[in-house]
Amino acid sequence: MDASSVRWPPFPTDGSAESGESDEEICRQVLRILSLVGDKWSLLIIGTLRDRTLRFGELQRAVTGISQRMLTLTLRQLERDGLVSRTVHASVPPRVDYALTELGVTLLAPVTALGSWAATHRRTISENRRRYETDHPPTAPGGGAAF
Repeated sequence: MDASSVRWPPFPTDGSAESGESDEEICRQVLRILSLVGDKWSLLIIGTLRDRTLRFGELQRAVTGISQRMLTLTLRQLERDGLVSRTVHASVPPRVDYALTELGVTLLAPVTALGSWAATHRRTISENRRRYETDHPPTAPGGGAAF
């Protein structure tokens, strides 16, 4: 395959290039978005919010292994990008609810598909990793065998 047959960008665009945006700029924007929604915590939070609105503590208990700080940072990013809404209720103690926005709901199908793909192929990938590690033992710095 020669370079002229490679399609760039490697994903469909919305025709924005016709309005002056370069393919490179579209790619940069898409990659920034994918880096956010593609990280494990964002995927888990989006999946957890699929069925209902949750309070911060409920989310933290539901997303195994996430720290309070990481949950706060990830929710802030998702809210900033319009994927999650944050509703503060004037009560004692204060109550804050998190829910997927309409835009966030549009991520459910790809997030669910990615999760299903990972679950379906987890054993094959684990076996491939074991085989790779057996065939490619770690080496020490400088190219010698690791001890």
